[in-house]
Amino acid sequence: MRESKVSRRTNETDIELKINLDGSGNIDINTGIAFFDHMLNSFSKHGSFDLIIKARGDLTVDDHHTIEDVGITLGSAIAKALGDKKGIERFADARVPMDEALATAAVDISGRSFLVFNGKFTDAKIGGFSSQNTRHFFESLTNNAGINVHLDVTGENDHHKTEALFKAFGIALKRAVKITGSGIPSTKGTL
Repeated sequence: MRESKVSRRTNETDIELKINLDGSGNIDINTGIAFFDHMLNSFSKHGSFDLIIKARGDLTVDDHHTIEDVGITLGSAIAKALGDKKGIERFADARVPMDEALATAAVDISGRSFLVFNGKFTDAKIGGFSSQNTRHFFESLTNNAGINVHLDVTGENDHHKTEALFKAFGIALKRAVKITGSGIPSTKGTL
């Protein structure tokens, strides 16, 4: 089983996270930000990842530190669970419509972190979640997972756009981490 457990404790957050890349979508998530929990649930369910997150953050300040540190922790856990990456598919993409919104995610488990994000939000907040932290969450995750991710979203409703992004990313990541061979999928011989 490709699973890992990662903790992160700072003066701003206290996070315990466990992921199983070969799970079935079992979820137990509590970050203190209801909309963020909903997005992480969508990511996990559609990616078929078992995901446990217990996060306490300085939400009296705002949601930034919690969202950023969950991204850091989740990215680190994904990298750890992938191990030597032998046999993974490596490249994958997914398109997810949600009413008027359409999100596309393309993933390369390359060992090199890079995020391309094309999407705009009209509202500053979706529930207790700052819209600008959508991009920041994915930046934190990709930087710590060592993966290349391209995300694009269009639409009118910020809830729909954000949820479509999390679902598309979960599906693309599920496809990219799937074991389909036996060697390292790189001409370099390493990822």
